[in-house]
Amino acid sequence: MSAPDQDAEQPVLTERRENVLLITLNRPSVRNAVNAALAAGVAGALEELDGDDGLSVGVLTGAGGFFCAGMDLGAFVKGESPWFGDRGFAGIAQRSADKPLIAAIEGFALAGGMEIALACDLIVAAKGAKMGIPEVKRSLVAAGGALLRLPRRMPYHVVMELALTGDFFPAERFHEFGLVNRLSEPGAAVDDARELAGALAKNGPLALVAAKRILQQQFDWSTSEMWAKQGEIAGPVMASEDAQEGASAFKEKRDPVWSGR
Repeated sequence: MSAPDQDAEQPVLTERRENVLLITLNRPSVRNAVNAALAAGVAGALEELDGDDGLSVGVLTGAGGFFCAGMDLGAFVKGESPWFGDRGFAGIAQRSADKPLIAAIEGFALAGGMEIALACDLIVAAKGAKMGIPEVKRSLVAAGGALLRLPRRMPYHVVMELALTGDFFPAERFHEFGLVNRLSEPGAAVDDARELAGALAKNGPLALVAAKRILQQQFDWSTSEMWAKQGEIAGPVMASEDAQEGASAFKEKRDPVWSGR
């Protein structure tokens, strides 16, 4: 069977290792470009991650030695939509996973590929990997989240340069600005992301989800309401069985055993 046929049948692969789910964009023949099938596959993988109590963290990467080249322009010209329901572009841009998600970037993450990475909570990228939003070069707009998220995470004028020139930056420069959490040797991004995921996955699953929600939602809270809003999310976790288990395990000098309750 040819590679394009394989891509069409399984545009997104998932692999579970203990409580970490590896999600792989699997259209290498077109540099993992986003079409309707890939968007649906990503959405399904996120549902799998959030719907399984035995999973705590996800790692999102691409097949073939690169992350994602963005929207499949051929499919776009034919009228195919790379948006999926309320999750938006690539099945992730507008509504990502509730649980922590780490992007593992090799080769490049460009245009919509960059926006997929920005929808993740942490980014591990190989040294020399190219990242950017070149949509203006095709008279398109980076409307999958880059223009909304980047100004909150990087200096304004740097974001303007990225958006208006459409040029790429190496992963090292994004690391300098704090957008990339960890730099890897080429070929090691997934392994390093899995190592990072393993560190996260040792922690209380309820606390991971709550911490992520607070960090994401606090931008919409006023000063007068932020403590109450935080309490609504943190309170149930602080009163949970896992909170008692975490305290007991610390006192007894042992590893905690989480129940997710």
